[in-house]
Amino acid sequence: MSTPLASIFGSGFLVIVPVLASSVGPYSVWAMMAVAFVAFHIGAIVRHNILCAEPVLAAGNQPVTLMLERLSDVALVAAYVVSVCLYIHILSAFVLGAFELDSGFNKSLLTTLVIGVITVVGMTGGLQLLERLERWALYLTILILALLLGGFAVHDVNSFLDTGRFALPNLPQRSGWEMVTMVAGTLIVVQGFETPRYLGSRFDTWTRIRASRWSQYVSLAIYVAFVALALPIVPVLSGHYADNSLIRLAAAVSVLLSMPLILAAGLSQFSAAVADTLAAAANLEEVTRRRMTQRWGYLLVGAAAMVLAWTGSTFTVIALASRAFALYYLLQCLVALSVCNNHRERARFFLVASALAFVLLFAVPVG
Repeated sequence: MSTPLASIFGSGFLVIVPVLASSVGPYSVWAMMAVAFVAFHIGAIVRHNILCAEPVLAAGNQPVTLMLERLSDVALVAAYVVSVCLYIHILSAFVLGAFELDSGFNKSLLTTLVIGVITVVGMTGGLQLLERLERWALYLTILILALLLGGFAVHDVNSFLDTGRFALPNLPQRSGWEMVTMVAGTLIVVQGFETPRYLGSRFDTWTRIRASRWSQYVSLAIYVAFVALALPIVPVLSGHYADNSLIRLAAAVSVLLSMPLILAAGLSQFSAAVADTLAAAANLEEVTRRRMTQRWGYLLVGAAAMVLAWTGSTFTVIALASRAFALYYLLQCLVALSVCNNHRERARFFLVASALAFVLLFAVPVG
């Protein structure tokens, strides 16, 4: 479970509260539950493909399934490129926020520099050594999450005992359509449950299916609890939501939480970016049938991510990453449909595909 959990918790818990609060205000918990519901059903499709599509792909006797799988591999490379940019953009926001230097230019500049370092290290053959950071980053992330959940819970209880109610953020002045399309742009925060799909050389089918399913049970439950416990503290932001607003929420509970949170953000985002760079370069090598080596794959991924670093705010990159992964998941839905003969399952796959098409076409950033 460590691989999917590291991806799922990679950046989501750092940004989900300000994104949802800015989108739907007091209805953030319901929005998080809706995102979790859709994500779990997407995960079910990935697990279906581990069980049913992989044998068909191995046999190679269904051209349509093979074509859809290859297209999804290309889409996954593009999604990884965007996620690398996103992870380092969030790292920059938290590190610079600690020094009150988190301007748009500074974040883009630091993001470019860090991605440049990862690219150079990858091209010189040292990126596999950095991959070992992933598990330690996960342990630190879970520890900080536990501290935040405990601190938020104590703060909420004390606040309720003092005032007899929970304070909630105001409902933003947005139309229903704006709220729905902004929430659609948060799909990236629960991405990662698909990683067991690509660990077939290390784990058997049912181990990977259980890892994917239980990583979703654990992470989605924590996400809903995290948003619910953080929401009564959100009014301290006075309606000003930034990508590193979690620092202010943590400081409102205890000043002792701020620096560990920044450390966890830096380590987790860096390790997640390394992991996605490795995965993207490996996928590029496979997609190009080894015409492009991993070394040049690192250069292409890094260069594209550095260009993206200057395209907008962290919230813009979040929405773009959600759309990129929606395309990949949509293609995985089509793979599932191509190998499934159960009409009830096909109906479910079609509904999930429709939701993903909506995210792909209409997801917008908070702003």
